[in-house]
Amino acid sequence: MLLPADLDARTEKGFIVMTNDFETIRLDISGDIGTLTINRPSKLNALNIQVHRELKTLLTDLQRSSLKGLILTGEGEKAFIAGADIAEMRPMTNGEAQAFSELGQQVTLLMESLPFPTVAAINGFALGGGFEMALACDFIFATHSAVFGLPEVKLGLIPGFGGTQRLARVVGERRAKEIMFSGRNVKAEEAKNLGIVLELFADKAQLMDGTLAWFGQASANSSYAIARAKETLWAGVDKSLEEGLSIEAKAFGDIFQTEQMIEGTSAFLEKRKANFK
Repeated sequence: MLLPADLDARTEKGFIVMTNDFETIRLDISGDIGTLTINRPSKLNALNIQVHRELKTLLTDLQRSSLKGLILTGEGEKAFIAGADIAEMRPMTNGEAQAFSELGQQVTLLMESLPFPTVAAINGFALGGGFEMALACDFIFATHSAVFGLPEVKLGLIPGFGGTQRLARVVGERRAKEIMFSGRNVKAEEAKNLGIVLELFADKAQLMDGTLAWFGQASANSSYAIARAKETLWAGVDKSLEEGLSIEAKAFGDIFQTEQMIEGTSAFLEKRKANFK
């Protein structure tokens, strides 16, 4: 795995713990799965400029990593990410606020474009910017106590890290407007029924175990094929069906005769388990 120059990896209880200059986030790696934790429990993991800058640095590096999956979670039992840091935001000028929004959007775009599956593992509150960070992941797994929402209108604000765009792509335009305009909380069961949450778990321990178990299934597959499937989906999702199919056919052809394609098809024909390197 390629790491930034300022990262120092050491083995601890089966994990590779990344020690670095980051103060608000932590990356732990077990095997080929990373767990990225927002680490501001005293502030319910609220997103401020420092968190965004540290996330941008790390996620930029992870674009080049050999990971097969990433879990995004929050430190503690109360919140995944309770939102943006309102105390920091309150005195911002118009220009500063726009720059803060653009920084948050850069982070969510980096999360969305990682070449491997990402899962937001949510326990407690995922409100405002926290919900927006989760929506940038491929999937959301949550505990029954998880609470979602975009309450910005209650503060005279709007979502600024992609919420006005991504939520509608998941639940449809009308339901997204209802959630945003009301500013109401969406509990875990409703979030699952709306397709926001993929799986529900009893508590945080089971949530993390269940998320790792899902990655255990996905990581046995071709990492290159997963990356190309993810890239192809996003390249065509806003295009016409005809354009999307053209993008798919091109990607389908490009993947032929790659090392992982040859190994996967050979294993199938030889009735053995594929060994993707």
